[in-house]
Amino acid sequence: MLNSVKAADAPLAAGEAADGRRRRLSAEDRRKQLVGIGLQMLRTQPIHDLSIDAVAAEAGISRGLLFHYFPTKRDFYIAVMSAAGRRLLRVTAPDPALPPDEQLRQMLLSFVAFVSRRRDSYISFVRGAAGGDVYVVEVYANTRAALTTRVLDLLGDSAAAARPASPVRLTVHAWLAYVEDLAIEWSGLPESSRSSTPDELVTHFVDALHCLRTL
Repeated sequence: MLNSVKAADAPLAAGEAADGRRRRLSAEDRRKQLVGIGLQMLRTQPIHDLSIDAVAAEAGISRGLLFHYFPTKRDFYIAVMSAAGRRLLRVTAPDPALPPDEQLRQMLLSFVAFVSRRRDSYISFVRGAAGGDVYVVEVYANTRAALTTRVLDLLGDSAAAARPASPVRLTVHAWLAYVEDLAIEWSGLPESSRSSTPDELVTHFVDALHCLRTL
């Protein structure tokens, strides 16, 4: 009896129907499943180290079938990196009902929380871009560009986003690299060794941005 209750309460595996039989996933659902597995594995390893065989095994399909959904290994890697970038943009999106300065703080607090919670995954995302594949680098660059545009919008200088050589755009883009690096280093410290709270860290980021804009 106890075993039957446990079985009834157990969550369904991906692709498993309520009666325990495997159900056939649509092509779109299968792609989402495979990308989701890739995102999980990205938590502990850079994108170029992901094993296609391991991803296929986790999904319960053959390596050959995975390549039916993603023609090449690179296509799969790009899909995973793109999903990671979209996730970052989604979870750091501020509430548009707030004043711009509060939206900026909310965005930065969400970014620090995201890096702290998924530090290994985020480092893998960064290292994936550092791997040099032009398409993976492009995904990372597009994510950084979208964050830059978001900050410029909040600063009331949306037009600068369309001008690659704009001094204010270059400044915000470089400042985001500083925010990223400091958030990674800060989140890697034991909580007892951190000299600032997340709120204090965000205040530092905002002050640094304003100082840079005056140079």
